[in-house]
Amino acid sequence: MTRSDAAELVVAARLRRDLSWHEIAERIGAAPVWTTAALLGQHPLSADQAGQVCELLGLDGTVAESLQRQPSRGADPERMADPTIYRFTEALAVYGPALKELIHEEFGDGIMSAINFRVDVSRRPDPDGDRVVVTFDGKFLDYRW
Repeated sequence: MTRSDAAELVVAARLRRDLSWHEIAERIGAAPVWTTAALLGQHPLSADQAGQVCELLGLDGTVAESLQRQPSRGADPERMADPTIYRFTEALAVYGPALKELIHEEFGDGIMSAINFRVDVSRRPDPDGDRVVVTFDGKFLDYRW
């Protein structure tokens, strides 16, 4: 079974069982954003995590096997056109160069790791409409030889 087929089954089972991504993440002891990305095919789960997810969602062993496979990470052009995802692309296109300059000014020549990395999404009430707060927290890796 492909990772994308397994992801479709996970999404459908999650909805059928009326479970949130947060509830699934709590069950396997992992962060909600990481768990959601993993179940959508971007990270491998351990055998224990895959088994717990499949038990929780009523899915069989072939799904569990697929969830443990190394993914081919990347951006599907069709998904990149989704309005929510496109806004992230747009925000990074506008603010990416400024963020790069500010990181270099603060830390020196280097990058923010996307491997040693945490991401969180939260809601902040605001009188003008609730705000989406996305936090990227990556280790600084300098370019020293």
